[in-house]
Amino acid sequence: MSLVVLLGGARAGKSALAVSLAQRWSGPVAYIATAEAGDDEMARRIEQHRAERSQSWTTIEEPFALRDALSALGADTLAVVDCLTLWVANVLTHGDAVLAEAEAVAELAAARAAPVIVVTNEVGLGVVPASALGRDYRDVLGTVNAAFVSRATDAAFVVAGRPLALSPAWQPEVFRG
Repeated sequence: MSLVVLLGGARAGKSALAVSLAQRWSGPVAYIATAEAGDDEMARRIEQHRAERSQSWTTIEEPFALRDALSALGADTLAVVDCLTLWVANVLTHGDAVLAEAEAVAELAAARAAPVIVVTNEVGLGVVPASALGRDYRDVLGTVNAAFVSRATDAAFVVAGRPLALSPAWQPEVFRG
């Protein structure tokens, strides 16, 4: 039906926009969270995100097997994937090949009957990372983001909570009808 990609900087309002879009869906919603609480600050962020979404939504905490999580959803379930940024970091940390898996996940997301809203960070607009690892991560995430956006029905760059269209006719499926 539609793949919507919300791309932007940290704290730009991507997740809030994804939640707002998902609230318009009349069917079931699954929130696939890729974050892991590795410290107290991250645990607080995760709790804040939980508080922002509907209690009627299903929450799936899946830091690695994103394709499996999407595949397990009902055909009428809208999925919010929050976020690719952490998923890529998680997969890379475990030494797994992320690019082929990202292509497969993007294909699956684009082919689903119900919409998929994907949140991801743009990390290539700032200072070039000082370390090779940082540069590799930036490059891989940029390639993953491009794989998702190339398959997206709608994509937006989110700045200060406002979507700037990356698609010719920005109007996510969940806005229509």
